[in-house]
Amino acid sequence: MIMVPPRMSGGDMAKPLLGHQSMEGDPSIKPAAGRTIGVLGSGDFARSLALRLVCSGFKVVVGSRNPKRKAGLFPSAAEVTFQAEAVKKTDVIFVAVFREHYSTLCDLADLLAGKILVDVSNNSEFNHHKESNAEYLASLFPACTVVKGFNVVSAWTLQSGARDGNKQVLICSNNQEAKRTVAEIAQAMGFTPVDMGCMSSAREIENIPLRLLPAWKIPIFLALGLFLCFFTYNLIRQVIHPYIREQKNKLYKIPIEVVNTTLPCVAYVMLSLVYLPGVLAACSQLYYGTKYRRFPDWLDQWLQHRKQIGLLSFFCAALHAVYSLCLPMRRSHRYQLIEMAVKQAVEKKMNVWVEEEVWRMEIYISVGIIALGLLSLLAITSLPSIANSLNWREFSFIQSTLGFIALVISTLHTLTYGWSRAFDENQYKFYLPPTYTLTLLVPCTVILAKVIFSLPCIQHRLLRIRRGWEKGRYVKFVLPSTTEEYSSGETSSNV
Repeated sequence: MIMVPPRMSGGDMAKPLLGHQSMEGDPSIKPAAGRTIGVLGSGDFARSLALRLVCSGFKVVVGSRNPKRKAGLFPSAAEVTFQAEAVKKTDVIFVAVFREHYSTLCDLADLLAGKILVDVSNNSEFNHHKESNAEYLASLFPACTVVKGFNVVSAWTLQSGARDGNKQVLICSNNQEAKRTVAEIAQAMGFTPVDMGCMSSAREIENIPLRLLPAWKIPIFLALGLFLCFFTYNLIRQVIHPYIREQKNKLYKIPIEVVNTTLPCVAYVMLSLVYLPGVLAACSQLYYGTKYRRFPDWLDQWLQHRKQIGLLSFFCAALHAVYSLCLPMRRSHRYQLIEMAVKQAVEKKMNVWVEEEVWRMEIYISVGIIALGLLSLLAITSLPSIANSLNWREFSFIQSTLGFIALVISTLHTLTYGWSRAFDENQYKFYLPPTYTLTLLVPCTVILAKVIFSLPCIQHRLLRIRRGWEKGRYVKFVLPSTTEEYSSGETSSNV
């Protein structure tokens, strides 16, 4: 939900899923529509694959052990016949059967000789076998050329088209010509072929569909950890303290009020953690005087997870908004209003208007709405479909500049919530400060650091470093906004 690390260029945002070479736009790849493609298998994936191939202009021949029974499951334009007949009519064959059934194809070994077999299978668990499914298939049919591909594409994506799912098709094989042929087919189907190298990459490709949100594990555990910490802290202040000191049972606050007090704390701290690693990275570059020194592994991981941390921050903020709207609906809140009205009537208070409290709540709610709106904008522009429509300067402005503004406005939202109550000794229960005062520590540190980095002397030095200048080496260049030249030491080959 923020810019990529300072060492990365805008082009890095377009890298494929696993950092391998994309084959999209390769001049050697020619349109393949119109050729005949074979599909062995009659399961869900085979049916979806046949449908996508037919819609892409291919002639499809499906091989099945029971063609008469399976024919009605496939598009009318696809020919459904026996496996041997399908193999005879095609040179490129998608093997859409489970690994356990590969041996049933051994009777077709002579017919399959010299043909391209595309293995689309996956495992049910990580590294279940010593060799990948594609390597096992290649060992069974040494006279064939095996290509691993299409296993990371779901049957739903095949049915609905590449625009509704991941467009990348990961391909690997020991034969370059076979990979190029399969890449042509993938491109004609509307997908982006990505060359993953030789057949040894098949195991890595087959493990991808088994991973459950690999980039989200650390951010989710971080969010849960913060939630548990703040929830426990608020539970002590709002429930346990009145029970011990005043013998009042306030367990009813746990489902709504305590949770609603915890959610904004998590959202606010998570938002600040999106921008804190950028501050640490800038400090490291300023200290060492270079952008070429590798960051520590923990900082690299932190930088790579900023998008997920930001989206979880938005999720918690959105929940906080919903919970806040539901606060007046609680029966306990109605009882408190009636009790307050009766108390005021007994004390004959005719005017309970408090100008300061009115202004505080008006500003607090207004600033909170603006902060949530900015977080929504950051979340929307982090979606690949939206981000791809923005150039690098637009994306950087929204994620960096507007993101920092969102952090500042969130800080104002927190400060107006606390107002002068932060100095009220009655707010310090068990001598514990209010929760919102704790949440201000990290965000205020980030804001202060950003202000310091915006000073001309530091900003220019940081810009020079990120443009290739190194401490102790000679570099001569002109900043975009000034004609001042900088030089120091010996000649550098980096600029």
